[in-house]
Amino acid sequence: MLRISRLTDYGTVILVYLARQPGRRCSASDVAAGTHVALPTAQKLLKVLARAGLVVATRGAEGGYALARPATQISAADIVDALEGPVAITECSTEASQCELESLCLTGGAWQRINQAIRDALAEINLAELNCPPGTAQDERLADRLDFGRNN
Repeated sequence: MLRISRLTDYGTVILVYLARQPGRRCSASDVAAGTHVALPTAQKLLKVLARAGLVVATRGAEGGYALARPATQISAADIVDALEGPVAITECSTEASQCELESLCLTGGAWQRINQAIRDALAEINLAELNCPPGTAQDERLADRLDFGRNN
C-alpha cells in the first residue's frame, strides 16, 4: 500500500490551518489547539516545515509561524518532499539507486514512469486546493480536474 506517514498527514493539516490564517502569525500552541495535533508534534513539524522553507518563524512578542508563500504556490509535492523526502516507490526510482538488480530488471522503467506520474500529480495540487472540505464545489472541481472517482 502506498501511504503517507501520519506526520505528513499532520504536517498537511498544520499547513492548511496556517493557510486559513492569512496575515496572522500563529504560535505553536495556537496551531496545536487549532489542529488538535499534540503540541510537541506540532512544534516538531513546524520546525521541519520552516527548514524546508514552507513556513517562516518569527521570534518575539508578535512572533509565530506563517506560510512562507501563498497557499497556491505550495504544492503537495513540496509538502511530501519536506516531510517524507522525494517520492520514490521503488529503489530504482531514487536518484541514488542502490538496487543490485537494476541492470537486469525488466520492470524498472515502468516503475520509474509510474513514480514520475505520481510526482506530477502531487505537483499539480496546491495547498489552497488541499484546503477544501469534501463535497464542496471546490472539491468537485478538483476531482473533475484529476478525474478521481470515475467509473470507466
